[in-house]
Amino acid sequence: MIVADEKKVSGRLIVLTGFIVLATIMQTLDMTIANVALPYMQSGMSASQDQITWVLTSYVVASAIGMSLTGYLVDRFGRTRVFLYSIIGFTIASALCGMAQSLTEIVLFRVIQGIAGAALVPLSQATLMDLYPREKFGPALAAWGMGVMLGPIFGPTLGGYLTDTMSWRWVFFINLPIGIICAIGIVALLPETKRNANSKFDMKGFVFIALALSSFQLFLDRGETQDWFASLEIIVEASVAVLAFYLFIVHVFTTQRPFLNPALFKDRNYVAGSVLSFGMGVTLLSTMALLPSMLQNLLGYPIIETGLLMMPRGIGTMMAMWVAGRMIRKVDPRLMMFGGASLIGFCMWKMATFDLNVTPALLMITGAIQGFGIGILFTALSTSAFVTLPPQFRTEGTAIFSLIRSIGSSVGISIVSTLLAQNTQINHAELSEHITPFKKPLQMLAPNVPWNMAVNGVGSLNHEVTRQAAMISYVDVFTLMMWITVITLPLVFVLRRPKAQVAPPNPAEHAMEV
Repeated sequence: MIVADEKKVSGRLIVLTGFIVLATIMQTLDMTIANVALPYMQSGMSASQDQITWVLTSYVVASAIGMSLTGYLVDRFGRTRVFLYSIIGFTIASALCGMAQSLTEIVLFRVIQGIAGAALVPLSQATLMDLYPREKFGPALAAWGMGVMLGPIFGPTLGGYLTDTMSWRWVFFINLPIGIICAIGIVALLPETKRNANSKFDMKGFVFIALALSSFQLFLDRGETQDWFASLEIIVEASVAVLAFYLFIVHVFTTQRPFLNPALFKDRNYVAGSVLSFGMGVTLLSTMALLPSMLQNLLGYPIIETGLLMMPRGIGTMMAMWVAGRMIRKVDPRLMMFGGASLIGFCMWKMATFDLNVTPALLMITGAIQGFGIGILFTALSTSAFVTLPPQFRTEGTAIFSLIRSIGSSVGISIVSTLLAQNTQINHAELSEHITPFKKPLQMLAPNVPWNMAVNGVGSLNHEVTRQAAMISYVDVFTLMMWITVITLPLVFVLRRPKAQVAPPNPAEHAMEV
């Protein structure tokens, strides 16, 4: 029976949107929630530092490969089936990760978890755009954006709390109740789409893109630990990535039914939005990945307090997305993006003035303002990039859009990690040149230190020099990210503002049954 009461349809859509956003949060949370638990996993499984990082690397690589499959899977099997099986597979894999007894087991289960959950973020975005009329894209995508951005922000806080109060296994077990609730909601409320039983899978194109993505992710994740191109492994990974990507591009433009439809990139807004999404991944997500280590390792905050200091960023993002969802129809989205990016750039400038005595109040204020800018920018960008894209390209388009942002995040984290490690060594060497027993300030601070002996006094001094060198490196990274943000500001006006129009009736919305 078709629902005739408009209020019932709206209420049902709101409830369904809640389940979709919850599934998004579940997947994005696992991008960062396991980070703080790595030391506990390492000791529990007797793994080396290099080995335990595969818990993260395997998930990222598997997610990138799985995300590229989303468009084909939905076309072949239907949206609801793919959504449901993704949630079920992700939930089961999470339980297996929590029960893993060896490093091999947990890496294998993380691969399954990454592949199973890869479709959740792009599919949730495409689903909301199908269910809501165009004039309501803003509020719908603002709700979806909360799930995408809040997961990585609150992941370290929740992961630290669960690890401290229970064990590292609960960073995976927490997904079980969420997954069950989401699966029930999707089965009950989400209408199925038409399936194309004759859809053919482009195996050659998939092999090329899978090789390119996996090699590139391994290159980025392991480059710093393997000393980049001084390692044969890194040279091989970089070479395979470049060659496979070249073959993929040639294949896309020379085959009749390619794995990736090149017509996607004829839409100016989509292309410009994808470029800006990549830049957002480079600057914002990499910076957020740096802050917990700075707060814990340099400023001495415990895990729980670190999470509390990061929380204003998430609160600012939630407030901004609530505001942006209501502004998007009245204000030029390009101005909103420019304003959001300007706030982010301003906060990067303030963060470039941090020192080892930075106050908790300043950390929270800059975090809240930056979070507000992130929310405004992300909502306007997500709406503008897809508002002119034909509906038949939405599922594939959201998958590639999310993949590009994920790659940008990996590139950014790799860049800042490398700069942080190298600049810390350089700054330490430069500062050490000025540490001599003939410096009067040092003589006043430590008059009794035996400078010719490796005793506690000299060790403490070296520790302080290392802290100062690391802090300078963090400031250098924040400064670099500020300039990248400033340089990319004019790019928001490359996007076109769509003409005001009344959206046609949305058949997906009215196809819902009681």
